[in-house]
Amino acid sequence: MRRSRIRAALTGVVALSLTFAATACGGGTTGASGSGGDGGKTLTYWASNQGASIEADKKVLQPELDRFEQQTGIKVKLEVVPWSDLLNRILTATTSGQGPDVLNIGNTWSASLQAGGALLPWDDKAFAKIGGRDRFVESALGSTGAQGKDPAAVPLYSMAYALYYNKEMFRQAGIAKPPATWDELVATGKRLTAKGGSAIGVEGGNLSNNIHQVFVLGKQHGADFFTPDGRADFTSDGAVAAVKQYVDLMAAHKLVAPGNAEYAQNQSLSDFAKDRTAMVLWQTPSATFASQGMTEDEWGVAPAPVPAGTPGRGTSVNSMVAGINMAVFRNTKNLDGALRFVNFMTSDEEQKTLNKAYGSMPPVKSAQADPAFATPSLAVIRDTLATSAVPLPQIPEESQFETVVGTAVKELFADAAAGRPVTTASVRARLHKAQQQMPNQ
Repeated sequence: MRRSRIRAALTGVVALSLTFAATACGGGTTGASGSGGDGGKTLTYWASNQGASIEADKKVLQPELDRFEQQTGIKVKLEVVPWSDLLNRILTATTSGQGPDVLNIGNTWSASLQAGGALLPWDDKAFAKIGGRDRFVESALGSTGAQGKDPAAVPLYSMAYALYYNKEMFRQAGIAKPPATWDELVATGKRLTAKGGSAIGVEGGNLSNNIHQVFVLGKQHGADFFTPDGRADFTSDGAVAAVKQYVDLMAAHKLVAPGNAEYAQNQSLSDFAKDRTAMVLWQTPSATFASQGMTEDEWGVAPAPVPAGTPGRGTSVNSMVAGINMAVFRNTKNLDGALRFVNFMTSDEEQKTLNKAYGSMPPVKSAQADPAFATPSLAVIRDTLATSAVPLPQIPEESQFETVVGTAVKELFADAAAGRPVTTASVRARLHKAQQQMPNQ
């Protein structure tokens, strides 16, 4: 199977911050509290890890930051923060007041961090500094904060989940096309595992990814995980069915290798790129594939599965609105410089450069016109965002939701990997425990 290619190897916010009190802010703590001491000529920027590694991100970002300095005279001190640390770092900075000037946040955290009050609200005056609200795609703006409030951030990279598949592994198994429904995925997976491989990869130790997958499955089962008034509703029949369906890829169908129960960020992508796994559900991973020597003709992409029919709204939702937002700490001593930097990063030129590098879709409408974003793989992402993706709940407790339900899913995968039964009752019990950890329960 191996081919000759080279592979490189704040109610809620305050409560969570106490959990993460042992996490230090490191060098980033000299940002908002200290960046005004040089006449506004320095900014501190926490960038989220988008590429295959921290070093890969630095290679993408540093030339652009140098360009910004050449244009404005403002130096940007870059720190790329791993996803495993990012939320902890932000929460600690929120409660201490010692954060960067500008930072990236997962768009699902917008409302949680907004509730803490540490981020600059993007009112009409602030948006005017970067060309106006209308420059951005509506679905991306929908994940920037609680409804009815000024956004806590602006969109930087837009993403959606899709199904990526290994063309050669499909060919060897005699499979002509990727699955479009979950029943087809299970049937396809069984044909693949009959050939001795692993059908699909998951990251059972990745709490955020767990949430993304079960939230979408929840929508397909008619569940939202929260009531209309914002209360946790983790034990509804639809929520339980969603979590069980996801874990059953390992527990019941045996399509996932047991080791995936402990996988953290990007480990499933590495397996895919090394021909160990035939399929993976992920957000725009093409840059990671390329970094490991996998060429675009070796993998295909299709919309993520739905229960039946074709992707769309309602029970045919097949992705959350994924992406990265850019925020400004409210107590920055260089607000003008921070706004100029956000304006630079969301300019058409930078949007094209950065989103090409990461294989993501620009949330700026005019930048999407570039032919680079009309490739077959990105067309799937664009269409998913436009027709069948919905944002995760934009509520202050969203980050706790990711932590407690993501952990419940992790524990269920651990049960499956150890051969312990995963039943409707055991899933409901884990979700009940998670719900009890939410505020106001």
